[in-house]
Amino acid sequence: MERHLADGERVEAVAPLAGGWTSEIRRLTTTAGRGLVLRTFTDAFFLRHAEGLLTREANVLRLLAGTDIPAARLLGVDATAEHCAYPSLLMTLLPGSVRVTDEGAQTRAAVLAGQLARIHRLPVAAADRPRTYQPWTTPARVRRPERTGRPGLWEHAIAAIDREPPPHRALFLHRDFHPGNVLLDGDTVSGVVDWVETSWGPADLDVAHCATALALLHGPAAGLAFPGHYERAGGALSADAADRRYWRLLDALAYAPDAEKVATPWRTLGRTDLTPSLLQARLEDYLDGLLSR
Repeated sequence: MERHLADGERVEAVAPLAGGWTSEIRRLTTTAGRGLVLRTFTDAFFLRHAEGLLTREANVLRLLAGTDIPAARLLGVDATAEHCAYPSLLMTLLPGSVRVTDEGAQTRAAVLAGQLARIHRLPVAAADRPRTYQPWTTPARVRRPERTGRPGLWEHAIAAIDREPPPHRALFLHRDFHPGNVLLDGDTVSGVVDWVETSWGPADLDVAHCATALALLHGPAAGLAFPGHYERAGGALSADAADRRYWRLLDALAYAPDAEKVATPWRTLGRTDLTPSLLQARLEDYLDGLLSR
């Protein structure tokens, strides 16, 4: 960090930032009044993948520096913990805050969709393209909840993704775009964070991931409505209904057998109503809504 501070500048305050669960995030304030963010991987699982994750995020932040995407500016990265106790990345602090309340959720969904469409329109040279997307589940890996009264629903959903991925036009994906990774200042997106999973793949997959998060956070109707917001914002999805359903089910089923872990950071932001039973009910109702369309 010291190599990226001005002469005489030093860190005078450190405060944890809530809202994430894969890494520790700290806000640093310097004697020059600058705000910085230090991202550190300390969990055993993520430590094994830290070099690839942080190297990818650093490359993406460099790529985004010359665009209109509101991303942090990279200051330094130590992906192998050569200088730090743990693998870490240093970047600038973005304004705004994460919003996860039900109040205003529909308006925010339209704002999120507009930002996601702008990300997908980003022109990326072949040499700068991130890795090809990786599915986060397969039919064989899906585990339905032990305490479900709807086993047939799960079987139907799993069967619907038991096929080859649909043909698609690949483009630049955030790959983990959801309300917890978007900062808002008023009704404007002031920052998009967490670029470690950035990939090259179908727009449907990014839209599906945000839709699942909205279904869990605000209810199934919010998730089902999000693709419409995206298309009204100028985004293009698969023309075939079965293909669109495939991508949405593929993402939703990755939360099986429960969606407990995704709600952990949301609870730290005040959403203590998101109990395991509520999340399972919302996930199953969302699956049912996708299969009914």
